[in-house]
Amino acid sequence: MQRAKTWSDEVENLYRFQQAGYRDENEYKQVKHVDVVERWPETGFVKKLQRRDNTFYYYDKERECEDKEVHNVKMYGY
Repeated sequence: MQRAKTWSDEVENLYRFQQAGYRDENEYKQVKHVDVVERWPETGFVKKLQRRDNTFYYYDKERECEDKEVHNVKMYGY
């Protein structure tokens, strides 16, 4: 596990998954039994996620992970 140092599209999507309580897209798909994660077509960022308590998180098509939050994003290697 490493922490992100700079913002990127990958870091943005990891931030969104981790805000919803998941490590990354793989864990989300495994827990929620979905094949496809809903994304914004313009940016490719995650659009909507369902937390473990079935609450939905809706995300904007623009960047949401501010520079001061980048170091909080965990990047897992498999």
